[in-house]
Amino acid sequence: MGTGTGRGSVQLQDFAAGWVGGAASVVVGHPLDTIKTRLQAGQGYGNTLNCVLTVYRNESVAGFFKGMSFPLASIAVYSSVVFGVFSNTQRLLSQLRHGDASHAPALADVALASMVAGFVSVGIGTPVDLVKIRLQMQTQPYITANDKLKPTVSGSPMYRGPIHCFRTVLQKEGIAGIYRGVGAMLLRDVPGYCLYFIPYTFFCGWITPDGCISPNPSSVWLAGGVAGVISWGTATPMDVVKSRLQADGVYLNKYKGILDCILQSYQNEGLKVFFRGITVNAVRGFPMSSAMFLGYELSLKAMKRDQTETNP
Repeated sequence: MGTGTGRGSVQLQDFAAGWVGGAASVVVGHPLDTIKTRLQAGQGYGNTLNCVLTVYRNESVAGFFKGMSFPLASIAVYSSVVFGVFSNTQRLLSQLRHGDASHAPALADVALASMVAGFVSVGIGTPVDLVKIRLQMQTQPYITANDKLKPTVSGSPMYRGPIHCFRTVLQKEGIAGIYRGVGAMLLRDVPGYCLYFIPYTFFCGWITPDGCISPNPSSVWLAGGVAGVISWGTATPMDVVKSRLQADGVYLNKYKGILDCILQSYQNEGLKVFFRGITVNAVRGFPMSSAMFLGYELSLKAMKRDQTETNP
């Protein structure tokens, strides 16, 4: 995917195509992302269907798109970095190993490129996720066993929007506040991207007929969707921990770190808490990843076609 011999321009094209894929995935997946966050970090929603109905009843359709403007702008950049780093690392490894950047990558190269992309992406992704989760959670009443710890004013939002949220967290909690949950995100995303790009590469190769240079849109859609289900399904336990750490601080600070969050969550709610939202994650993973990979592959193909027509 995204391989080519035109070194400089192709590298930039991967970043641009990743931006398009990211924007497409946000529009498709944000409503389910809101449900996932409320289930994982909120209280009193019960199951997925009850959560959907409660959000719709209390906040109408707009409730599902709460906090989307910031991810739409930032996740496009985030995806641009992920796909750009992944594709260029993959090409670099092929160049070093085979002397040809366009050579089909080995499985080990795909895995290593995935891990590098996951590691780099956390630097951008942690603040984005934190702001998104704080905005998604600020209408959710914070229930605690200690009655003395009450929310500020029930129903009154703490943050006016993404920029205000970012500025407030930075002022009150510093850089450490902006990067709250970074450890959990590393533990989620580094293996998570391996289970994203490896299945995608495998299924694309398996579905695409012999003799085809690149996969057709239906192959991309199916392979991307399956990869999303696998990646998000397996990432759910650490995603729960990350969501709780990042939502923590909307009204009060409950967790001291990753281990404390895991222990408190397990003691209070049992093992099943780490699989909360797994259905939403898996269901959301298919359309989001399909949109992501389709946006990436189709825009990359269009850019390459334009480049060929401009420079025959």
